[in-house]
Amino acid sequence: MMIHERNKKLWEHMKSDCSKCSGLCCIALFFSKIDGFPIDKAPGQPCINLLKDYRCKIHSQLEKQKMKGCIGYDCFGAGQHVTQVIYQGQTWNDIPNQSMEIFDVFIIVFQLYQIRYYLTEATSLISAKPLKKSIQCLIDENIKMCHYRPKDILSLDLEQYRNKSNHILKQVCKLLQQSIHSENKKGLANFPGGNFKGQDMSGADLSTKLLIAANFENSLFNGTIFLGADTRDTNFDDADLSEAVFLTQGQVNSAKGNRNTKLPYQLEYPSTWK
Repeated sequence: MMIHERNKKLWEHMKSDCSKCSGLCCIALFFSKIDGFPIDKAPGQPCINLLKDYRCKIHSQLEKQKMKGCIGYDCFGAGQHVTQVIYQGQTWNDIPNQSMEIFDVFIIVFQLYQIRYYLTEATSLISAKPLKKSIQCLIDENIKMCHYRPKDILSLDLEQYRNKSNHILKQVCKLLQQSIHSENKKGLANFPGGNFKGQDMSGADLSTKLLIAANFENSLFNGTIFLGADTRDTNFDDADLSEAVFLTQGQVNSAKGNRNTKLPYQLEYPSTWK
């Protein structure tokens, strides 16, 4: 069953490009060693592996050193937008007196980009066509906010915008599930470590579910909703995720899979998948 209308142009500005960023995720965010980062780190403190040119000293060794937090992180393209567009190429090193402002702006813009990712996918869902105009209005508002001046970004009522977006995304999920004939449409329990090898999970709502280390080898996910699901070490070997809904690059990066795993067209195979 076809769930999405494919349009790669929708995703042109939603992919991370670390070469155009200034290592914002490696300095602006809180890190916890227990979550797979090098050290416990406060926001505003550079990671011990961040080089002067904003590259990662151990990037090629992240898997070997079990840096799962680093591997799983994805900013949806917010980092390069803050660096190149909002601050016009100036970095927190160039203007150290504004460094904390830059970090705070990045954290807000990241959240806006995350919301925009879900809204963008919602516009591609065949079942959500009746809501497309309303969704596009929210996307346009999002893009406008991401081009505000820093002080205006910092004063945004992000919760109000998030609530509006969540409201329409719930409607999108409802329309999607109404369009799918499946016994999996009821909300399912958390199942970390569970074995679901070869099962048809089509139509299931896995939003915010704990799927940690669950086995979905050779499973089918047509119209399965992954909004906010925890996919750390989830096994998707040989699974068909091509029509999964609200699955992000970060979730894929955190999971396990192989080259036979079918991904949504806008996502890339992690380098850790063989």
